[in-house]
Amino acid sequence: MKKKALETRFIADSMLGKLAKWLRLAGVDVEYEKDIDDKELVQRAIFEDRVILTRDRSVTQRKLVKECLLINSEHLSEQIREFKRAFELNTLKNAFTRCILCNNPLEEIPKELLKGKVPPYIWNTHERFKHCNRCKRVYWAGTHRRNAEKLLKELIEESDLKGEKGLTLKTDYEG
Repeated sequence: MKKKALETRFIADSMLGKLAKWLRLAGVDVEYEKDIDDKELVQRAIFEDRVILTRDRSVTQRKLVKECLLINSEHLSEQIREFKRAFELNTLKNAFTRCILCNNPLEEIPKELLKGKVPPYIWNTHERFKHCNRCKRVYWAGTHRRNAEKLLKELIEESDLKGEKGLTLKTDYEG
């Protein structure tokens, strides 16, 4: 049985920034730093109890790595297919619940607190807002969200239609 992606914590290597962003949009907890080196990636995965997502085969062979998914493709749609072969992700009910910049969970924020902090048109046409307590980014359901939602739905559903191949999932809890 596959682990549920929404109940698992991940950390992505420096080559998987786009995948990390789209998994965050789907509500998946994925830490990502553009300049993280392999040693720090492994240390953080151990310390924070995260599954490593990597394109680097040598990371999967490190002795200390407990759980790791090797992503072979350079293309986002195939990367999501590879991810879904290993982890269950078949719903978008948690979509748009994490900050795409820093991965922090988003929280509802009263509209009144944002007066003068969002463009006037957005203030006048939207009632619900979310924000990130860590990086302070504000989110609302505008055209960017609708476009992202459509693409995310296509990526998640399309990955269900493709065949199985090329999965390397390391789960080694003995060291």
